[in-house]
Amino acid sequence: MASDLQQRVRELGRRAKAASRVLATAATAEKDAALLTAADLLLERAHDVLAANAADLSAAETAGMEPGPLDRLRLTESRLEGMAAGLRTVASLPDPVGEVIDGWRRPNGLRIERVRVPLGVVAIIYENRPNVTSDAASLCLKSGNAALLRGSGSALRSNVAIAGVLREAAVKSGLPEDAVILVEDVAHETAVEVMQLTGLVDCLIPRGGPSLIQSIRDHATVPVVIDGDGNCHVYVDASADLDEALEVAVNSKTQRPSVCNAAESLLVHEAVADAFVPGSATSSPRTGSSCSATRVPAGAGPGWAPPPTTTSPVSSSP
Repeated sequence: MASDLQQRVRELGRRAKAASRVLATAATAEKDAALLTAADLLLERAHDVLAANAADLSAAETAGMEPGPLDRLRLTESRLEGMAAGLRTVASLPDPVGEVIDGWRRPNGLRIERVRVPLGVVAIIYENRPNVTSDAASLCLKSGNAALLRGSGSALRSNVAIAGVLREAAVKSGLPEDAVILVEDVAHETAVEVMQLTGLVDCLIPRGGPSLIQSIRDHATVPVVIDGDGNCHVYVDASADLDEALEVAVNSKTQRPSVCNAAESLLVHEAVADAFVPGSATSSPRTGSSCSATRVPAGAGPGWAPPPTTTSPVSSSP
């Protein structure tokens, strides 16, 4: 017999599945309207969202959270504006549903096509970045999928406020409120139940550190998409516009160093290394970042790494 917890989580899954059937055939105009309405509401409710976030920050600081995770948890007016801009950007993208990506005709005249269709219910388990709530939900909605979201306990108040905005926007645009469902129980056992919603969750995507990824590997019974630990590279080719490449390289590291997609490695083609590397090392002395350079030998394989003695700093923060 299913436990109380299993029943509650499965009910969330059933609601998401019901919403996904409506979203699968929703018109592009309806989905875009929901995203644009959410962007407007997010800024209109900025005071409420920031107040919820302030409560999360206060609790996290009291619990001794480190500065890096605290920065990822923090929302500001500027970051809310960025989240709203992200919602509008997704609304402006072409609708992938129904796109024919391949096709051929058999000798008997039968036409076969590969057509993009929604997955159904996409569950996303993530850690303490509340902006992921709007980012993930917007991508799911645009692609005709219901979003079943489970964030961290440290961001719960923020996530509830943001999810409420998204759900209200869906209703205002004629879509199901359950297009976006936030799992508000942040216990580990609840996350495991989400991982095991076989028949209800069509795809599970974790966004977090090694312990979350390992938990997914240990417990998930639904289809999952798991990335690696990550080492975000910027590559400057010999044909690159070096001025533009310099802007990209500096911004990708210094715009917000604490996030998981901040650049960690800069690879430069040897043909432009002498022209590019010195500028990349000295172009932004006030960013608080440093740069080390190593020449990679020709033919180096995937397992190659520079010996510690061959890596020398070419700049440092003041």
